[in-house]
This record gives sequence, C-alpha cells and structure tokens, in this order.
Amino acid sequence: MQALAYTNAMNIATPIDAKSPKLDSKIGHTACPHDCPSTCALEVEISEDGRIGRVRGAGDHSYTSGVICAKVARYAERLYHPDRLTHPLRRGGPKGAGQWQQISWDDALDEIAEAFLKAEARDGSEAVWPYFYAGTMGWVQRDSIDRLRHAKRYSGFFSSICTNPAWTGFTMATGALRGPDPREMGRTDCVVIWGTNAVSTQVNVMTHAIKARKERGAKIVVIDIYDNPTMKQADMALIVKPGTDAALACAAMHVAFRDGYADRDYMARYADDPEGLEAHLKTKTPQWAAAITGLSVEEIEAFARLVGTTKKTFFRLGYGFTRQRNGAVAMHAAASVATVLGSWQYEGGGAFHSNSDIFRMNNAELTGRSMKDVDIRMLDQSQIGRVLTGDAVALRHRGPVTAMLIQNTNPANIAPEQRLVRRGFARNDLFVAVHEQFMTETAEIADIVLPATMFVEHDDIYRAGGQNHILLGPKLVEPPSGVRTNLFVIEELAKRLGVADRPGFGFTAREMIDRILKSSDLPDYDHFLEHKWFDRQPVFEEAHYLNGFAHPDGKFHFRPDWINQPAPNKPPAAIGALGPHAQLPAFPDQVDVIEVADPEHPFRLATSPARNFLNSSFSETKTSRQKEGRPEVMINPVDAEANGIVHGDLVRIGNTRGDLRLHARITTEVKPGVLIAEGLWPNKAHVDGEGINVLTGADPVAPYGGAAVHDNKVWLRKDAA
Repeated sequence: MQALAYTNAMNIATPIDAKSPKLDSKIGHTACPHDCPSTCALEVEISEDGRIGRVRGAGDHSYTSGVICAKVARYAERLYHPDRLTHPLRRGGPKGAGQWQQISWDDALDEIAEAFLKAEARDGSEAVWPYFYAGTMGWVQRDSIDRLRHAKRYSGFFSSICTNPAWTGFTMATGALRGPDPREMGRTDCVVIWGTNAVSTQVNVMTHAIKARKERGAKIVVIDIYDNPTMKQADMALIVKPGTDAALACAAMHVAFRDGYADRDYMARYADDPEGLEAHLKTKTPQWAAAITGLSVEEIEAFARLVGTTKKTFFRLGYGFTRQRNGAVAMHAAASVATVLGSWQYEGGGAFHSNSDIFRMNNAELTGRSMKDVDIRMLDQSQIGRVLTGDAVALRHRGPVTAMLIQNTNPANIAPEQRLVRRGFARNDLFVAVHEQFMTETAEIADIVLPATMFVEHDDIYRAGGQNHILLGPKLVEPPSGVRTNLFVIEELAKRLGVADRPGFGFTAREMIDRILKSSDLPDYDHFLEHKWFDRQPVFEEAHYLNGFAHPDGKFHFRPDWINQPAPNKPPAAIGALGPHAQLPAFPDQVDVIEVADPEHPFRLATSPARNFLNSSFSETKTSRQKEGRPEVMINPVDAEANGIVHGDLVRIGNTRGDLRLHARITTEVKPGVLIAEGLWPNKAHVDGEGINVLTGADPVAPYGGAAVHDNKVWLRKDAA
C-alpha cells in the first residue's frame, strides 16, 4: 500500500504568467459558485475599468488543473447580460402578468417585513417559509437565510431534492461521506465512471481519467442510461436500463466470488458480513442481471473481469444513477463492489462519491443553530407543490404557508410536480419575495423581486464536494449600483423583524468568513487571500479507510441499517423514514420500487442534464441556448417508427401527473423503451409553456428522501395538432 505524497506544496500558489492576460488586465482568483461537485478554482481577467473578461481554470490548482467547463469560461456573457435584474420591483397587476413597478430597496424590504409580520400574526411563525438552495454554493451568501429562519422560528427546510439518495446510500456503506483523493483518478489503472455524465457536468473527472489513460494506459469504463458524451470517451461503455444499476453491481460481485477476484482476506478484516453477502449473491448471476439491465451476459462478464483483475480500480460514483426511487440502494451496491474486490487498499483504488465530510467547517453561528427549535416543522423542499396547495401530510398537519423568501433557486422551473407548484404560487393569499439575478419563472410570479449579486461581486468561502479543497471567493468587481448581496437582504430583514441583536447578525461577509475559519481551526481570510485555497484531503490511511470504516464497528456495511443509521441529511425524528423503506433489501440487491413501465406507460423517461445549462442557470445566456437548440426528447428509431414519429415532429409525452409537447430527436443514443429529455429548459421555452418537471414526482426516495427526477414512466405519441 503506497501512500500518496500529501504535502503542503499543494497549497502554495504558483505565480500567474504575466503573458497570459491581456496587457491592460489583472488576474483575480476565485472559485466557481455553481452547484457542481468540481468547485473549480478560477482565474478571472479584470480590465482596468473593472469588468471581467476571460475566465480560466487555475493551472496551479491540483484538481482543476487549468480546465473548466465552457459555460463558466464565458461568464462575462452572464454577468453583463442585458436582461439582468438591477432594481427592486413590485408586482403591479395580477400574479404572473409581468406588470412591474420599480421601487426603492427600503420600500421593498419594508413590504417584505410587513408581509412576514402579518403572516406570523395571522397564522403563526411557521406560516413563513424561507426557501433556498444551491444557486450559489458559497456558505455566507447561501446559508445566512437559515439564521433568519431560526431567529424567527419560521418553518424549517428539508433540503432533499439533490443529494439525499446518493449520500444516504454511500454512508450506509462506509459510515462517512469521504473517500480516496479524487486526484488519484490520474494514478489508477481503471476508472469506472458510474452514473454521471462527467464530460457535460464534471469536466475535471475527465481531466484526471484521461491523464491516467495517457500516462498509465488506464481503461475508462462508463456506466449510464444513454450514449452521452462521456460514454463516447469510454473503453468499455455499458448502457443500462434506468433504475437497474444495483443489478449490475450485484452480478459483478457474484462473478468476483465465483471466479476468485474477491479479496476474502480484506473483507474478513474490513467488512461486516462477507459470508452472508456471498450466499445472498449466489443467484445474482450475469444471466439474472442481463434480463434486468438490458446488457448482454458478455458485457457483464467483461466488466466484472476487468475490475476484478485490475487491483487499482477507482469507482467514481455520481449522482445521476441515484435519482431513482431505488437510488440509495443502487449507490450502496455500487460502493460494495470496491469492498468485495479490496480496491480500497491501493493508491488509485476504492470508491469515491463526495468528500463533504473531510472539511470539518463549523457553520453553527452562520446558520444560527443555537436558536433552532426542534419543534418547528420541517417542510420538504421537493414537495413545494404539495405544501403550497395545502396537502396535510406535506404541511405536517399544521397550518398553511402564506409568506416566502426565495433565494438561490427557481422552484417554478426545477421542482417536481410542476402543475402543483404553479397552482400553489398562484394563490392570492400567498406573499412571495424572490431575490434573483434574472427574471426567472419563479420571479415572474412573485410579489416583490430583488436584484442579486453574482459571485465575483461579493465575498464568500467555498468547500468542494467532488475534490478536496476549501477555496476563497473574494469580491473582484463592483456590482451594478442597484444590486445587493444575499447577506444584505438577510441582515436588513433581521433589523425590520426585530432579531438583528440575535447571535450571528451584524457581521460583513468577510467578518463572517473569518469567524467560520477561526471556529474551524483553519487559516484566516488573509491567508486564503494570499494562497487561494487549502487542501483538506486526509492522509491515505484515513481516505482509504485503512484504519477502519467510519461505523462504530469499523466495518464496511454490506448489511445496512436503512432506518436507524445516521446520514448527512437524515430527516428529523418528527418526519421519520420516508418512502417504501420496508421494501429495502438486507444486502445489495435490485429492488423494484421504481416506476416500472406498463402497457399504459410503456416508456421510462429521464430528465438528464444538458451540457450548456446547470439546473436552470445559464438557460438565459444566448450562447448556451444556441448550443442546446430547443427542448427535445430523444427517441430510439425503433420506438419512433412504431409510433409514426420522424425527426423534428412534435410529440406529446405524459403520465398521471400531466403531459406536455416537445420536439422529437430520433437517435440510437437511447435504447428502445427509454426517453431522455436533456435540460433544464425554462418552462416557457416549451411549446405550451410547461416544462419537463410536469412529469416528475415528489414522492420521497426511501429511506431518507430525495427527488426521483430520472424515474418516470410515461406514454408517448405523435402530436395530433
């Protein structure tokens, strides 16, 4: 077992070549703020007149390695977009009519505070629901809203929509959300990119995988549900049916036990019940898995043989394959493959999903944790449609939500069960304030709209998920004169709502960053300003769990406790376990709690991410829209012919939640029976003004919640119009 040379040299910033920027520009250093595991370190050209130019990946950052996605590279297009919001606005006509009056910041904040106080007086403090998510991943600008929530005893926010199935499944196995240094992908002999379209969504994964291929002859295996850009880079491409990843994992482990690839000595030391797992997998043959996954027996055998005979195999496990109703089970099963093979023992080996647990940053003061009342209800982010339309279960059998402040998210576009969401926002008794950069579809149906800064216009601190650094994002340029930060809005509302004297309020962003760093035993703001980032990667033995896994017994758990085990975002006891948790298996297995296709809904639909959008961000920029074209659904030629559909036809797809029209893209990149709608396009970009999330459900993924946005059974037909 050869440990990587982890040294402080990774934290020393090398000088920028003076020839790289334009002669009249300087270089600013920051971090990408968007909801992506890469959290790229950025170099931003800044002209003498204070405008940004080119944005590049930091070449001296050991994970970013000078490479970023194209949409962030052209960030100036977003920052200086002519449609950017620059003044507070008050609704002047019916909701959604687009009639706005420009008002002052003081008037806007006064009206928001007045509406919140009225809602509280009428229906109690829980009638106010601050709602936010990951439009920025900066801690101060994203999470300060929770401090106001706790100070005022507003309804809690269960942030379920994105990570829960993946995080739950991984930690059920390992006990912690960490893994091998992701830079080890460049030092491996085989990279398995499982359930993430890295070329489109995490370009740095490909940077290190391609490095391993070039320098070591490493093989790249890609497992996904369609022939996406990452699949086209693969040495071995495995296209599985949606929701069947656990079956593939089980068959690979079956072969490992059958053919002697399983590392029995390793499992005897590090795993809870390898004998029980082996017995359980006796019937999980490649033939069994082939019937479930759509792969051939030969493909499954070849995959199992490759990873079984390649000790240094790095399993890079993504989020996409967990956005099914059996997603937590799929993640747990995929991570288990690395343990059966003993891959964790080797540099360049093991399973990696997220490093979120390594950073040990203290956000207690930032979020006002000392003021949190555990008796205040927690409302599920994914079920906003049900909450706003009065569903008693979603409301925890308490009163209605009648006032909201929304920052960093666009639920009218991105949330499941869109028809419920839109109906809820249309309520005349619901007051909504939206703090945004553009007039999103959520902002369009608000009562007050506030203009927000972008990441180069404010101070913040970032921690990565898909890598290992804490990065500073200092303010680099001035915002437009009428634009304010998220922190400004929270602080000003706190004054008007009578809680500005409570813990955590009254600090600037820079002061709060320093307080977070100090309480986390990290270097201060000035150190970060000089060095730009801090490498938090644990030593090899800890990262690879060679001192034991993070469960109390020190073992990797093939037998998870699906109900009682801690997890990074476990629902509070008042909510309890979610979804059909009683059906979850004792060992890794294929569990059919997904929306299985049936005669009325013969297709499985996934809403996969597009290369030039990030959730609903960048869908407003001209270049991203031009590159993506228009909302389309990918259909296999066999299915198209059977339904009389030709390329470019308008088709209608639907299920019990609703239906919508979009254009057909006939392609062999999807298998028969599978439809892919890449996005996320604004609702109004679709033919009838309704987007793809009309079709997605908000029922929670077992056991701890999450949105199964890639798990939809639908019907398809050529539009009769």
